[in-house]
Amino acid sequence: MDTGDQSDLCFPQQANTSCRKPSSDWSGGVFFSVLLSAECVLTVLLNLLVIISIVHFRQLHTPTNLLLLSLAVSDLLVGLVAMPGEIYMRISCWFLGDFACSLWSYTTFTAASSSVGNMVLISTDRYVAICDPLHYSVKVTVKRIQVCICLSWVAALLYCAILLKHLLGHPGMYNSCRGECVIGFEVYAGILDIVVSFVLALCIIITLYMRVFVVAVSQARAMRSHVTCVKLQHSAPSRPKSSELKAARTLGVLVLVFLVCFCPYYIVSLVAENENLGSVAKVVLYLYDVNSCLNPLIYALFYPWFRKAVKHIVTLRILQPASREANIL
Repeated sequence: MDTGDQSDLCFPQQANTSCRKPSSDWSGGVFFSVLLSAECVLTVLLNLLVIISIVHFRQLHTPTNLLLLSLAVSDLLVGLVAMPGEIYMRISCWFLGDFACSLWSYTTFTAASSSVGNMVLISTDRYVAICDPLHYSVKVTVKRIQVCICLSWVAALLYCAILLKHLLGHPGMYNSCRGECVIGFEVYAGILDIVVSFVLALCIIITLYMRVFVVAVSQARAMRSHVTCVKLQHSAPSRPKSSELKAARTLGVLVLVFLVCFCPYYIVSLVAENENLGSVAKVVLYLYDVNSCLNPLIYALFYPWFRKAVKHIVTLRILQPASREANIL
């Protein structure tokens, strides 16, 4: 390393092993840092509103909303841990040590993996609600969803521990110099992540929602068809309720946005060895993060109960006695 000018080194006293400070050009580091900072604050605030709403109001303690609660916790972790770490590394050297780097990497991966798991559970929930409406209330209960959510988080924790086994056992092993924090894993772990988090999860989500889409379209056509009242009465019990169809459409938007933000990250990671992809990698990473901010905005657009709950929270009506029993549906 050239030690002629040590003013731009993270550790000037250790010129031979120190990294250089991040570039401060506006088109790169600073611009993305400002953008990511605004997104970070918005992500934390919006997901806190989702969490408080579902936890506080008893009417919202439904299986589907519990899945949205779990997703909001994943998104909150992204806003509280992943985004601040990315901002920190864009504007400064990593002075927190190798152990903190490994812990940050593990938490970031866990939040991302749990988001994938939540999307799979949401797709499964909609599949049962639309394709087997008669047995939905029996198959999908609050207790069972709570168990599924717990298992999903445990699986995410174990899965990320396997992926980052070497990094967790030897913090800083992938750093080329002092003052940086590199998330790295072995080739087999990278292949495992592509297969499980991308290929397998993608196949499950798309397959389930394609089935949901087909059934929802057929039901919508049946409702619009000119049939006799007797025929409608005979066929009604086997059809999903209109509220379930509406929920399927709303959660379909949620899943679609997730896939749009999720897929480019893994596609680029497949060719990440190309040095010319540095700027592209920053964009897809930002797109990956922005999904955590978009989810609550989707709720605000499509769920009246979320808008009502936010009004109760902002106006502090949730502090009133018996506010948990308020009718917000």
